[in-house]
Amino acid sequence: MATAPKEADNAIGLEEIHTEKQEPPKGHRTFTVEEAVETIGFGKFHIVLFLIMGSTGVAEAMEIMLIAVVSPLIRCEWQLQDWQVALVTTMVFFGYMVFSIVLGLLADRYGRWKILLLSFLWAAYFSLLTSFAPSYIWFVFLRAMVGGGVSGHAQGLIIKTEFLPTKYRGYMLPLSQVFWLAGSLLIIGLASVVNPTIGWRWLIRIASIPGILLILVFKFIPESARYNISTGNIAAATATLQKIAKMNGAVMPEGVLREPTKERRGRFKDLMHHKYLRTTLQIWIIWLGIAFAYYGVILASTELLERDLVCGSAAPTVQDPGDDSEESRSPCHCHLFGPAAYQTMIISTVGEIALNPLNILGINFLGRRLSLSITMGCTALFFLLLNICTSSTGMIGFLFMLRALVSANFNTIYIYTAEVYPTTMRALGMGTSGSLCRVGAMVAPFISQVLMSASFIGALCLFAAVCIVCAISAFTLPIETKGRALQVCI
Repeated sequence: MATAPKEADNAIGLEEIHTEKQEPPKGHRTFTVEEAVETIGFGKFHIVLFLIMGSTGVAEAMEIMLIAVVSPLIRCEWQLQDWQVALVTTMVFFGYMVFSIVLGLLADRYGRWKILLLSFLWAAYFSLLTSFAPSYIWFVFLRAMVGGGVSGHAQGLIIKTEFLPTKYRGYMLPLSQVFWLAGSLLIIGLASVVNPTIGWRWLIRIASIPGILLILVFKFIPESARYNISTGNIAAATATLQKIAKMNGAVMPEGVLREPTKERRGRFKDLMHHKYLRTTLQIWIIWLGIAFAYYGVILASTELLERDLVCGSAAPTVQDPGDDSEESRSPCHCHLFGPAAYQTMIISTVGEIALNPLNILGINFLGRRLSLSITMGCTALFFLLLNICTSSTGMIGFLFMLRALVSANFNTIYIYTAEVYPTTMRALGMGTSGSLCRVGAMVAPFISQVLMSASFIGALCLFAAVCIVCAISAFTLPIETKGRALQVCI
């Protein structure tokens, strides 16, 4: 016997419903989740969903971008070499890579909502512990654990994707970048105030607050109806869709919800199925390259500001001959950001939203593949332009455009990956892609923070070459998902 959900004061407050698999009587009219989602349309529920699930991007951006604004301080406090600073970022993404696959498997088997909640609890706990790290080794280990927790935040995007009608996915999902931008600007702004006053440990504690607050509002978001129907939990899926229809002031399709139950979900070998093999391999290449370029830009910006690496020069900033301080004699580079550096970081970060309108138009009119191919090609061009000897204003302009382009790349590949895989393997597809993505992010610090000091143009050419490969891979993807309904199974 199915258990009906309790009515909550909030129109979308839902409790999980566990029921036995039921088959509708023969001859009755039936409909699928896809048909229900399209019939109900876009409304109040989707706005609330967008605000809550989109806000996961604020927490994720603050945790990921934290290293960029903390690196100069831990370099000085623990007298770190270049490779040690780079290793911190690499280990964050190593944790992300490992847990991304595990959490993707679990999400396809046990639900998106549970894994999303678990990932936020995990990330908040280890982030707070990081602020008490007594040594460099403990700092690296704890940040790797934070990366593992953050990897589960992708379930928020999957939940949004699975509830949005087809024609709105190409518009609403790219707008989620606003939340990532807000988180990036917030952590930079906080760093400019907190770092010089009460220190980086308090910055980490403050940065964990948004994630903790979000945990409290997750109860207002239901489990994905597509996931419930894939497990045979028809009553839960029906109740969820009815609540959404009521909140949106719409009506459900006539008949009984019915779709075939898939007993096997979240299997890695499904990604290698002949129908998806080529798509999977090319998606992995693109994710790896996009992350390599994205975090390469962020960390390169930090190095340009911290070391004044312009016009191909790797020479350190000239010290005052009379300055015989311990800092000037240190074998480790120790130069903290000033107000101008933080201002430059804010300006370049704002670039992440600059091309959003054009990106949305490209995604919806040119298609996901062609749009991504164009922005990846432009990213390669601007990496090469960064080598031009120019003024600080010119450098900021190039960084601004690079941040805009790498952000557009991420927008498009997130949407494409969430759309191209069926419900039974969507979380796993996102998880494995996110894992490969972090391989690129793990390599980026050693190019931006180590190789760039030795060969500025060499590092930029490497970034550009990877972007060109990704542009070709995007253009030759075998499936276009623009206007395509989400698939239920292979």
